[in-house]
Amino acid sequence: MKKIEAIIRHFKVEDVKDALTAAGAQGMTVSEVRGFGRQKGHKEQYRGAEYTVDFVPKVKVEVVVADEELQGAVDAILRTARTGQVGDGKIFVSNLTDSVRIRTGETGGESL
Repeated sequence: MKKIEAIIRHFKVEDVKDALTAAGAQGMTVSEVRGFGRQKGHKEQYRGAEYTVDFVPKVKVEVVVADEELQGAVDAILRTARTGQVGDGKIFVSNLTDSVRIRTGETGGESL
């Protein structure tokens, strides 16, 4: 099993969700997060004063997939989250050693 964490733009969440569902993802967790990468935040103006926003608001999508579904899920995120602009986000893939469905006690791939 693999865990995919994708940091994406807010307005791309629905497109990514639809693409992941079509790629076979059974479920996902979505969180609002803030952070910065190479873009190092941005400057804004409020009531004539300029200030720097260090942490840019983003959305983190987490999904767990079987090993054979990994490439399809990553491709779906890449295809739908990309705008071609700085700040499109990142995708992180981790090995997942186990999972347990709390209701039934099923483990591994059966718990997905």
